[in-house]
Amino acid sequence: MAYTMNGKETMELIRELVRIPSPSGNTEKAIRFIEDYFKPLGVKMKRNNKGGLLVTLDGENGRKHRFLTAHVDTLGAMVKEIKSDGRLKLDLIGGFLWNTIEGEYCQIETADGKVYTGTILLHQQSVHVYKNAKDTERNQENMEVRIDEKVKSAEDVRKLGIEVGDFVSFDPRVQITESGFIKSRHLDDKASAAILMKLVETLVKNDIRLPYTTHFFFSNNEEIGYGGNSAIPEETVEYLAVDMGAIGDGQATDEYSVSICVKDATGPYHLGLRKSLVELAKQHGIDYRLDIYPHYGSDASAALFSGYDIVHGLVGPGVDASHAFERTHELAIENTQKLLFYYVQSPLAVE
Repeated sequence: MAYTMNGKETMELIRELVRIPSPSGNTEKAIRFIEDYFKPLGVKMKRNNKGGLLVTLDGENGRKHRFLTAHVDTLGAMVKEIKSDGRLKLDLIGGFLWNTIEGEYCQIETADGKVYTGTILLHQQSVHVYKNAKDTERNQENMEVRIDEKVKSAEDVRKLGIEVGDFVSFDPRVQITESGFIKSRHLDDKASAAILMKLVETLVKNDIRLPYTTHFFFSNNEEIGYGGNSAIPEETVEYLAVDMGAIGDGQATDEYSVSICVKDATGPYHLGLRKSLVELAKQHGIDYRLDIYPHYGSDASAALFSGYDIVHGLVGPGVDASHAFERTHELAIENTQKLLFYYVQSPLAVE
């Protein structure tokens, strides 16, 4: 069957996903959203103990399996300290810089499910009061949350139900432009999660029988380093992480192509699988880039560190300003979708 997936529909699904708060450690709502999306399709689903979701499509060969994964956990924070003036100190979840969340709207979710809004600010924010505001280091000591409630003390804050350990999520500020861009926080990795969701939907609705039993795992701990490495069936031969391609000086990746990673901070990805992906891209006219990500690690590399005997790879749409104010284009979404559509119907890289 020829490729029929719709990039615009995927962009709308990404918009829905990024609006669901899901920092690592608090991903239940996002996982439930994906479960509800798949229920009408009647696919086999199960959660692992860590809360990730495994979706399985049976293939012609049940002895050798494929495993594709994207993660729905995002960067975020936790309340570290309730200050005497009613402001909150934060402890970061995931690897990002303090300056990338300065001025960001956020929400605080209490243990009993109440949600309060706030803004992340430098303590010495007002230039009319603090002459060194411009040069003050953005760090845990100086950054804080201003809660949108009438609070003047730590006691006032605790009366709201807010406590140390409550999760703080960042406003994604998602927009889809007429020129085909989607800009939002958390495209890492909800863009790829939506791509896998649409891929499964397309395969099921078109009754496409895959050559190998194939698993689609939506992991929920990738940003803290151990997402998709505990739900891997023992029959798995190929493991493909679907994440973002990083853009910057010296990088080949752009916002319009699918990025095929050849190496990241953990080392080279499997040469045979890389060659297979490149050949598929060439055969089907898919715009791709080969690239190295110098400060990056994926669920696929985490699986290797856990001792799994697998062929591993990493692909994804090119995303600008990763771990900050991210953006990608509909073309990158479509090129990634198309590569994966043909990949799951192709022979294994190593038989």
